[in-house]
Amino acid sequence: MCRTSFLFLLPYFFLSCTPQTPPPPLQTTLYVYRFDPPSFLEFSEDFQALGETPFTIPPSCGLFNVFSPPIGKFIAIELSCPNGQTVLFLDTATNSVTQPIADSDSHFLAWAFDESAAYLKVDSLGSPRVVRVSTDGRQDVISITEFTYDLAASSKEAEFTFSFSRGMGQGSELWLAKRGGNVVEQLYADSFNYISYARYSPDGSQIAFIKIPDTQTPFTVGELWVMDSDGSNAHKLADADAGHGYAANWSPDGTKLAFVKRENPEDERAARSSEALISNIYIVDVQSGAETQITHLDEGRTETPSWSPGGNTLAFNAVINDRMNVHIADLSTGAIRVLIEESSCCPAWMRK
Repeated sequence: MCRTSFLFLLPYFFLSCTPQTPPPPLQTTLYVYRFDPPSFLEFSEDFQALGETPFTIPPSCGLFNVFSPPIGKFIAIELSCPNGQTVLFLDTATNSVTQPIADSDSHFLAWAFDESAAYLKVDSLGSPRVVRVSTDGRQDVISITEFTYDLAASSKEAEFTFSFSRGMGQGSELWLAKRGGNVVEQLYADSFNYISYARYSPDGSQIAFIKIPDTQTPFTVGELWVMDSDGSNAHKLADADAGHGYAANWSPDGTKLAFVKRENPEDERAARSSEALISNIYIVDVQSGAETQITHLDEGRTETPSWSPGGNTLAFNAVINDRMNVHIADLSTGAIRVLIEESSCCPAWMRK
């Protein structure tokens, strides 16, 4: 009886001892858009050219921004077109492009944490709604207010934050959504500011956001704040540029935030035109509040900085003398350089 049982178990014993082939390690690459000739260029982690994907921006449209998930092969491309914003998905494995929302405008809000879908704001001037669009084409309407203008996915499945305003002069609110938006609770409210660009820390324990004054001034000076993910312990970290769409981004270890600060806040022209803005990239230590200036422009402007997955490099747009280029800042040496000589924009780190 014992011998029979042992022989019966032998196949399972040997199967369990068979070495399993580990999955290949994720590769870190950087994508940037080159305007002429129009292509997405791919670079290795040490900035060696790997290849390019031709992509021509449709006539009458402009490239608004590019968004990559933490892990995955898709890039979301947001275009500014005469009929409104339009989001496309670029599959970097096949170089194919799809348009998930074709019958109305669509604004990119965030990648879902599992990278299989993106949250989009759809039909802003008609029947506004937030839609979760999968990269395979499936769409689900999310049951949150149509006044939502910002969203951030949590590492917890089907949880995210969303920000909305009830109208100019009424400030804004930041809420937590659970179970895909079926259960919501308020985290934070501000009667005098728009709460924008909320971003979870890598471990999900904190949320950083930019406060933009609730005013008719197009481009204002705002504040970078951080709070615990349950809405407690909210406090200001630093002054930051506001109104131009520059989010603050967490370092991979969750100890620092990189952000854009205006250098000429007293210049009224900068409050009306981005062309008059002078700005630089800074890093703030979340625990101590100590700031470190990374770039030192005395003319031109920088845009949202993006950390490399290893945390040793920042990539960002800089506009100097009306020319936009992607710049790379080596945080270990302090060296900053233009990635390519041709006009370029929109750096997007990927791990795939």
